[in-house]
Amino acid sequence: MGQLNLNRVQKFYGTFEVLKGIDLEVRDGEFVVFVGPSGCGKSTLLRMIAGLDETSAGDITIDAKRVNDLPPVKRGIAMVFQSYALYPHMSVFENIAFPLRVEKMAEDKLKAKVENAARILHLEQRLQQKPGMLSGGQRQRVAIGRAIVREPKIFLFDEPLSNLDAALRADMRIELAKLHKQLKATMIYVTHDQVEAMTMADRIVVLNAGEISQTGAPLELYHKPANTFVAGFIGNPRMNMLPVTCKSVSDAGVEVEYKGQTTVVPVTGRADLVGQPLTLGIRPEHIQIGTSDLSMSVVPTVIERLGAQTVAYASLDCQGENFCAMLPGSAAIRVDEKVPVGIAAADCHLFDASGNALERRVELTDVDMALLTAGKG
Repeated sequence: MGQLNLNRVQKFYGTFEVLKGIDLEVRDGEFVVFVGPSGCGKSTLLRMIAGLDETSAGDITIDAKRVNDLPPVKRGIAMVFQSYALYPHMSVFENIAFPLRVEKMAEDKLKAKVENAARILHLEQRLQQKPGMLSGGQRQRVAIGRAIVREPKIFLFDEPLSNLDAALRADMRIELAKLHKQLKATMIYVTHDQVEAMTMADRIVVLNAGEISQTGAPLELYHKPANTFVAGFIGNPRMNMLPVTCKSVSDAGVEVEYKGQTTVVPVTGRADLVGQPLTLGIRPEHIQIGTSDLSMSVVPTVIERLGAQTVAYASLDCQGENFCAMLPGSAAIRVDEKVPVGIAAADCHLFDASGNALERRVELTDVDMALLTAGKG
């Protein structure tokens, strides 16, 4: 078992409140990713779960047992850090075996555990080598192997791929996803990279300024962000935010005005919104060349040709508002030349003056619904 519960967990450094009453349940066998900007409290929360930082208030329970006062070794957890923290003078075998030697495990049992971990991580041919002979990805796998041999209830990962180059990060994301499927273990993973979160997580916990902004499956956060923070953080490039005014609210949705144009966004509105400023969100990948429910002209200042897609960055007509469009790779656009683009109302998100989302009436595909039901996006 590896069920984790956080109940009103707080952390203070002096009078500064780093974590503000975190409530969270992580189910046995679940892969949960903590994501958020630097300083949001995600690594602090992970270290508190591990027992490396004290809890100022609230309870941390693992399999219904309160562990606030237990040292890390007694909590049934294993942690993999951003730094590999390998012993350079020891072989791969001895690095993986180290926590078992501390426990004075019998040699035959120790050898079997190390060889099993090496087999899982494809390190069988590296066991007699030193860390200096390995690539960055292989060193990180050794660090993971050291965690596997302890057979913990919960694996904790603190930005383990940050030191790897882009290609190795992509490979290691796949390896970690396979590892989770094979071990069926509870894993909690901290990252600032929302791509890692979207590709590996059963559920994502988005943290901002010491609070949980939203928890949900990756596709749930993508299609139905709870507020402007989550909307801007999940998705790459980030969502465009446009200032609009609410003209009316009906069963069809909320009618908004943007620079003299009006359209009805299919969201659930409230009567008190009429006449109020709102924020319309549109993801770059949902913008098309031409006209639509809302149309405008943009002048790209930077164009990124990525092959399958072309990403254009621009400022809207004389407004200085940042704007990004992800267009087909063959899009015939040029820097400093005006491009007409359109936005479909069905693709839009609406947020009230406090930044909270109005519920979208989005129609998900059968594939989207299946992924949401399974909890894996």
